[in-house]
Amino acid sequence: MAKLWFKFQRYFRRKPVRFFTFLALYLTAGSLVFLHSGFVGQPAVSGNQANPAAAGGPAEGAELSFLGDMHLGRGFRDTGEASSIARRYGPWFKGKDGNERAKLGDYGGAWSRALKGRVVREKEEERAKYIGCYLDDTQSRALRGVSFFDYKKMTIFRCQDNCAERGYLYAGLEFGAECYCGHKIQATNVSEAECDMECKGERGSVCGGANRLSVYRLQLAQESARRYGSAVFRGCFRRPDNLSLALPVTAAMLNMSVDKCVDFCTEKEYPLAALAGTACHCGFPTTRFPLHDREDEQLCAQKCSAEEFESCGTPSYFIVYQTQVQDNRCMDRRFLPGKSKQLIALASFPGAGNTWARHLIELATGFYTGSYYFDGSLYNKGFKGERDHWRSGRTICIKTHESGQKEIEAFDAAILLIRNPYKALMAEFNRKYGGHIGFAAHAHWKGKGAVPGSLQILFRSICTASVGEWPEFVRNYAPWWATHTLDWLKFGKKVLVVHFEDLKQDLFVQLGRMVSLLGVAVREDRLLCVESQKDGNFKRSGLRKLEYDPYTADMQKTISAYIKMVDAALKGRNLTGVPDDYYPR
Repeated sequence: MAKLWFKFQRYFRRKPVRFFTFLALYLTAGSLVFLHSGFVGQPAVSGNQANPAAAGGPAEGAELSFLGDMHLGRGFRDTGEASSIARRYGPWFKGKDGNERAKLGDYGGAWSRALKGRVVREKEEERAKYIGCYLDDTQSRALRGVSFFDYKKMTIFRCQDNCAERGYLYAGLEFGAECYCGHKIQATNVSEAECDMECKGERGSVCGGANRLSVYRLQLAQESARRYGSAVFRGCFRRPDNLSLALPVTAAMLNMSVDKCVDFCTEKEYPLAALAGTACHCGFPTTRFPLHDREDEQLCAQKCSAEEFESCGTPSYFIVYQTQVQDNRCMDRRFLPGKSKQLIALASFPGAGNTWARHLIELATGFYTGSYYFDGSLYNKGFKGERDHWRSGRTICIKTHESGQKEIEAFDAAILLIRNPYKALMAEFNRKYGGHIGFAAHAHWKGKGAVPGSLQILFRSICTASVGEWPEFVRNYAPWWATHTLDWLKFGKKVLVVHFEDLKQDLFVQLGRMVSLLGVAVREDRLLCVESQKDGNFKRSGLRKLEYDPYTADMQKTISAYIKMVDAALKGRNLTGVPDDYYPR
């Protein structure tokens, strides 16, 4: 061994250039290992995914609902109200040590670094409305839901987003670093000057003060996101005309609480629990009680006799919750009994919600949908038509992202699903690098300035992962968003245009249009059942939304031109143009 080491030393003494070359290679290898550690755990990118023309493969499933058990170093902790309702939230609020607390996604590491100096707020009115500065008391909190602290990186967005994710109506920030959530503000309003502390992670923004809360009322995109434990809040509704038919099971509860009524209806296996003062009614959403005409919640604001901070409705106006009981009236699915005489496409640009639309169509019609591609993960999730050849004729429609003339003319009719390109591009980018319900790593979003140029070249030449894929992705995919729609409008036969945003806003009407084109009789009770099961299990959690706008000014200028092009093409065919919110930003 000694002789070997002596020979090694003598070799490098005679050839010092070789020694320094070896040293340089050693240091380079160490640097690469360090850089590569930032990409550990990210999914590999296939050749098809890197090619826009071939990326029409796996469905994006961007807007379908699933919230995994995600963990955060700095977790939520319960206060007053949260501790008292731990049972309602189940294991999602339980930590490994048995204490009740909520688990969040990872807000540290690369994400936090990406935020530094790049905070670009969304329009405030789209997310929350500031309502004032309020007194807070450690012994009697103004907002008594869950809370979390971050003394280095707290921002207004983080607080609002996490409270909204849990269905709370209010989000409050205190001491520049503390976030509190609640359904009601139980404190008095004070002078704005008393909320004077800057947010720890957002310079120039106010996050409360010493024992003072900056409070926002959350403008929830979907009121059904509001929860009371495992039950989903549906709203305040007028008593139906024929109560015994609309809600067939009733129980008197003198000591009424939301818990009791929800538990009662769950035990009776009904998906709706309606609180009417001292009476609890259970049933299904039907044409007699469709849950479409919401009333002002103040009409239902009668305090529960057994619960101080919750409303239990009145004999004339019911507070309605959706229980965890599954409405099975629309869950049966099968292949078509005979071979279909026509092929109908469900066409969309990747990231436009095609998988979600398939989920809705299968529930509404009772028949499986097919695909131009094959995605094993979707097959395993219940899309049994995924394995059939797209020309088999056994499925009600065929999912496709294709946009060539030959491919389009192979179909006899089409539902063309169009989504805001800003949202569609981000959804497809997340799917490409994170899977159907995953997220692209923040290293993928960053531009080339994140790593010195010399290291970029070296890193790209050796490693499979690249740095800053987002700009290149937008350059390749943004034109495709426009040409996809233009090609289907030009070459498609009998094309029904559906805007993703309209489908979310008015599912009952838009889904009815889609089902009619598919040649299936529209059953209203079945569509009402779909409304209660609409999310499925593919939606990305909002917990890891980017807190900055990834679109540069040049990107926005380019995408706006494509939006105008598509808008003009739609209007030129006497169709409704793109929704107003397509434009930035």
